[in-house]
Amino acid sequence: MNDQQSSGSAARLIAIPRLAAGGRWRVEAMRSVSEPLLLWFTRGQGRITVGGVTRGYGTHNAIFIPAGTMHGFEASQHVFGSALFFGADCDLPLPTTAQHLRIRETAAQMELTALLDTMQREMDGAKPGQGRAVHHHLGLLSVWIERQAALQPPEAIRPDAARRLAQRFSALLERDFRSGQGVADYAAALEVTPTHLSRVCRQACGRPASSLLQDRVLFEARRLLVETRMPVNEVSRSLGFTSAAYFTRAFQHRTGKTPTAFRKSV
Repeated sequence: MNDQQSSGSAARLIAIPRLAAGGRWRVEAMRSVSEPLLLWFTRGQGRITVGGVTRGYGTHNAIFIPAGTMHGFEASQHVFGSALFFGADCDLPLPTTAQHLRIRETAAQMELTALLDTMQREMDGAKPGQGRAVHHHLGLLSVWIERQAALQPPEAIRPDAARRLAQRFSALLERDFRSGQGVADYAAALEVTPTHLSRVCRQACGRPASSLLQDRVLFEARRLLVETRMPVNEVSRSLGFTSAAYFTRAFQHRTGKTPTAFRKSV
């Protein structure tokens, strides 16, 4: 594996405020990425929803999110930290479930910060073996995550029944949100009533199931409008809407702008 083909060559390290540079919807709306992600918060606090479960986060919280996991977090102007994208072709041994790590020991905080700083210097430079160096630093980071996850209290690891159902709904929603299915369809697939599913989602993340569904679809609509030249009617069809007119009304109701106006404004 040469430097250009290594998993390290695809990794990116981005300051958290930059993630929201194109609008706070880019971090706050429910969405997923196709690669593992580590968020390291060094200043500020807020709430983060991962896999249908909302928790508070604060300074020195490290949150690992596996590829394809639906998530979103508050990012006020007081929040700072780093977002490490491991690369879609990352082959490192990483957790298969999300990890919310509250790092209280100063030595562990400094170790993570030093790893990320060194990795950033490698990414910014052009030295021989750059890709291999980044890949090896990612390997050290995977060990750091494994060790810190092992130190977490048991109650932080075992979700209750409500959170388990919310997590199942989140995974199903992430898989099928383009299908045009409603909450009743998801509830049937999970063998619960729509009322129970919404009640559980409110318990786990403070929002009904319909809000999570709308938020996920709306993020994808915005992303397609901003990042592609796909016509509005094709965006509508790709997200399971029965007509472009219905999509336009729904989009405008949630954002205050028509899809075309939103595309032009961004």
